[in-house]
Amino acid sequence: MAIDLKELVAARLGENYELHERHLNRTLVAAQRVIGFDKVYARAEGAYLYDMDNAAYLDFLSGYSVFNIGRNHPAIQKAIRDVLDLDLPNMVQMDCSLLSGLLAEALTKRTPKHLDAVFFCNSGTEAMEGALKFARAATQRPRVFSLGGAFHGLSLGALSLMGCESFTEGFGPLMQGFDGRIGLDDLTTLERELAKRDVAAFVIEPVQGKGVNFPRGDFFNRAQELCRKHGTLLIADEIQTGLGRTGKMFGFEHWNLEPDIITLAKTLSGGYVPCGAIVARREIYQKTFSRMDRCVVHSTTFGRNNLAMACGLAALDVLDDEKLIENAAKMGALLVEKLDALRAKHSFIKEVRGKGLMIAIEFHEPNEFKLKMAWKLLHKVDKVLFAQMVVTQMLVQHRILTQVAGHAMDVVKILPPLIIGEKEVDMFVNALDATLTECRKFPGPMWEIGNNFVRHALRSKRTAEPSPSVSV
Repeated sequence: MAIDLKELVAARLGENYELHERHLNRTLVAAQRVIGFDKVYARAEGAYLYDMDNAAYLDFLSGYSVFNIGRNHPAIQKAIRDVLDLDLPNMVQMDCSLLSGLLAEALTKRTPKHLDAVFFCNSGTEAMEGALKFARAATQRPRVFSLGGAFHGLSLGALSLMGCESFTEGFGPLMQGFDGRIGLDDLTTLERELAKRDVAAFVIEPVQGKGVNFPRGDFFNRAQELCRKHGTLLIADEIQTGLGRTGKMFGFEHWNLEPDIITLAKTLSGGYVPCGAIVARREIYQKTFSRMDRCVVHSTTFGRNNLAMACGLAALDVLDDEKLIENAAKMGALLVEKLDALRAKHSFIKEVRGKGLMIAIEFHEPNEFKLKMAWKLLHKVDKVLFAQMVVTQMLVQHRILTQVAGHAMDVVKILPPLIIGEKEVDMFVNALDATLTECRKFPGPMWEIGNNFVRHALRSKRTAEPSPSVSV
């Protein structure tokens, strides 16, 4: 008898956290309970999540930018139904499937002309692992450099590019030759290292996921010139920034760059089926697949599966048909303008920055004496606690989901779906205004949340409990 999934979900929805505590990551469960994120969502549509009481939550996290086109988009659902109805052969392996060819064609129509060869995989970190192999094969060089503060994935090669010690702690030694970190705007160090002519690739996120940082000048352009001069490949990690997130199809377009390799994932399949891609210059690609006996020297079992390919085709069409890239640029500019206007009212806000709908609100020590004291108390324990306090209040009181931008950062990061309009912009701005207004009342309910975080953080230092913040 076939499983009745609808009946199973209806009967057991609400057991989510108990099941995870018993069988999956109980440390994550504990952290979510501490920060008030232990909600049970029953359904999702567009820019909203709905709990078991049908209360709506505005999703300004988008599954870390997976749901650029919104959740449960009908065009993606139709693509899944269509491909299932076709009964196509899937993952024959020793064949060339039609749908993967069509999706590769669709992608290369949207990339610059020099990026004309595609490899499909399952995730962002897998795309990055493949890109690193392509770079080494093409250059026969061992070293790879990345930026300080970088996040490129959590498998071992991608992790070795990481600029965040909280993720690398306990997993060493990391990959040999991957220990170079370049600060934003540090062209002197970059040129000195590239001049040794043993660097295969310089890897960048056009806009960094951790903290939403990017060069304010021509650093990327000059870095690209140095890469060309010294035979180093430029890899653009577009896993979070690509496919419209920054108000352009790809983040590197803000600087008119011509990367040698780009990596894609997250929103590529509209949020239903894992899908990642490497898009490279053909001559680089062929250095990996250099002989017939090496035609599968880099491969992945599920990378070209029909469901992922069909979803990818549908997701790209949605981006075009609904003009979501243009909307991301427009709504992003409006959000930055309205959030920046709050600085005059709330001395907590240091800066609002972003590209398109990838935006950071950075906080700093306020001017008011009482608030200074409260701020200092939180920061003596953990620098992230103020931002986490804001994120928790936004969810618990205003039903808006967002995140702390990174470990040890006073930054709240928002990644709204690209479908949002002025209604959602105003909802978020008004909620943040109200939350920061509550922060001005010291002592008050907001600072009691902060005190709870402090007590838990202090207890965590004496036990093995998790820190009261979650940032990926």
